[in-house]
Amino acid sequence: MIIENFDYEAHLERCARRDEPAFDALYNCESSRMLGLAAKMLGRRDEAEEILHDAFVQIWDNADRFDRTLGSGRAWMYSILRYRVLSRLRRRDEIVVDDEVIHAVADDAPGPEGLATEAQGVHRLDRCLDYLEDDRRGPIMLAYYQGLSHGQIAQKLATPLGTIKSRIRAGLRALQECLSA
Repeated sequence: MIIENFDYEAHLERCARRDEPAFDALYNCESSRMLGLAAKMLGRRDEAEEILHDAFVQIWDNADRFDRTLGSGRAWMYSILRYRVLSRLRRRDEIVVDDEVIHAVADDAPGPEGLATEAQGVHRLDRCLDYLEDDRRGPIMLAYYQGLSHGQIAQKLATPLGTIKSRIRAGLRALQECLSA
């Protein structure tokens, strides 16, 4: 369900006060997109459903730890999901790297909240990623969207570890400069 101008932060703060309707609204607004992301990253819907459930339990249990001064509520929810997905991938010691999935996840459209500033931020990030050279963009995408370590990226790309670390550092610095401009 897409809800325009959905206030994730207010709903998370209500969840911290154990407001079940607020939690239901968060779930109804975002669960299908979160499930899609988890399924893309894991490659298995059954595991994605389990991870989604665990993520929402963690969101409910830890809503009092959300701090709107540190970022958006939606980003906080997705960071919980991403952490759980990456933990699962590491546990099964089977990180599957599919470049099409990486680009599909990174190209995710702006969220349903409809906030112009957040939508502009997403578009700016996409534009800045597009301006990065391929040798910098690829390692960043593998690290942040697939959770690969620098060593795993070096192995996948058949590139020395030091070179990968340098490219990621330089790429992140270029992204920061682009987003600040």
